Amino acid sequence: MASGSMKDMTNKVDKLEKFEGVDFRRWQKKMHFLLTSLKVVYVLTTPILEIQEEGNLEQIRKRSKWKNDNYICLGHILNGMSDPLFDVYQNVETTKLMWDTLEAKYMAEDSSSKKFLFAQHDMKMDESISVSSIIDKLPPSWRDVKHNLKHQKGELTLVELGGHFRIEEGLRAQKNVLVNDDKKRAGSSSVNMVETGE
Repeated sequence: MASGSMKDMTNKVDKLEKFEGVDFRRWQKKMHFLLTSLKVVYVLTTPILEIQEEGNLEQIRKRSKWKNDNYICLGHILNGMSDPLFDVYQNVETTKLMWDTLEAKYMAEDSSSKKFLFAQHDMKMDESISVSSIIDKLPPSWRDVKHNLKHQKGELTLVELGGHFRIEEGLRAQKNVLVNDDKKRAGSSSVNMVETGE
């Protein structure tokens, strides 16, 4: 790629809005377009090539290209995130894993945010629904959050309640990433122990 073209791509990345945890579908489409224009989008769906025979230069070259393109994709996706999200996802090893993780979390969150907005609209229509009735409908896994919200001083507005929900979701996502990283490290250390024991 010519240096002028690379500079154009850098400018496009700079103009891409940072993903802050909302409107994932829009950000994802813009990021997919950028990765396509860089000709590295294939790593989202293509696993790394396993080398079948020792010394096969073509396979080694393709594997090396995939690793480089994966690194470029990861860098662009991470640079397209806000700093707090960057901190959460910076240690994910492959673009596909990151992309799938982001889709699983934020596609669901986008749809639940839309449901929440519709619920807010419906609540404005029906003033008999209160913030406490929403808190009462939280799932059992949110028991501690439910307790804390019910015992806060003063009345919460719907906007404040939505803010609490987003913060809790972010904390849970970060905790899941850390737990998965710990499991990977534990798994790899046990493999290392087996390898060194031979």
